[in-house]
Amino acid sequence: MTNLKYRRLGSTNLNVSVVGVGTWQFGGEWGKNFKQKEVDDILNQAQAEGINLIDTAECYGDHLSEQFIGNYLNRHQREDWIVATKFGHQFHDNFDRTRHWSAAEVLKQLDASLKSLQTDYIDIYQAHSCTDEEFNNDELWTMLDKQKQAGKIRHLGISLAGNADSSQTEKASEVGAEVIQVVYNRLDRAPEEKIYPSTIEQDLGVLARVPLASGYLSGKYKPGSTFNSSDVRSRHDKEKTDRSLRLVEEIKRHEVPNNVDMASWALAWCLKHDAVTTVIPGCKTAKQVSANASAAQLDMVSANHPQHSSN
Repeated sequence: MTNLKYRRLGSTNLNVSVVGVGTWQFGGEWGKNFKQKEVDDILNQAQAEGINLIDTAECYGDHLSEQFIGNYLNRHQREDWIVATKFGHQFHDNFDRTRHWSAAEVLKQLDASLKSLQTDYIDIYQAHSCTDEEFNNDELWTMLDKQKQAGKIRHLGISLAGNADSSQTEKASEVGAEVIQVVYNRLDRAPEEKIYPSTIEQDLGVLARVPLASGYLSGKYKPGSTFNSSDVRSRHDKEKTDRSLRLVEEIKRHEVPNNVDMASWALAWCLKHDAVTTVIPGCKTAKQVSANASAAQLDMVSANHPQHSSN
């Protein structure tokens, strides 16, 4: 077992492992259809490593990822896990979703997520890649606050669509959100400019998603690599992918110490930033879970944020 570290998730009362489990892949859009046994193996290994955070969404499959997780939770101790899920979309087919943001529609999604996860409460319920128009909806946030009071939701979060606009982060406390999820990795440092200063100022927890840049920072892929059509990466712009992979080679040469696994280094690199609470890489096997957890052992990672330690 890895000696995992934990950090306080912003102003919530939750202590989360610095590495979590991202579960988009369970929905089938990463070129693999999972079976329950494979999900069980991944989550068992995560728990053995000391990981306590699972991040999912209603549209990773049609509640499919949630159903796998719920089946697991039903046979294990629910209170051992911090479960984060999301709302705002309905999955129809691979890469095909519709948007549903009215208060009534989101309430239905919440109840469907609770049923799929086989739980009475969701620890972190996140608005999923919403537009500013969808976000600026008092009726929605009032309904969600009522669900918090009813005990269905412990904490609210915002999973940002992109890094260009920090306005939703700035309004997080106003709508009762305590957690921000954002794309952050060595190839995409945009949150450092506006988003992270705002999260530090408001004491928001930060979940860094895509910390391995869709696997490009694993060091396994060379410029010119191709992905099969069922893999989400096949939809990425090929020229941009090649540019990213050339940059990865430079980073590996100049920044990653000898004898350090690049993927572990890339996760630890994210965790160095004062604003980041935890990283949530995806994984397809129990072995990858252990490799991800090992990032917590690198010298770059501390248990506490220097920025937040005096709070």
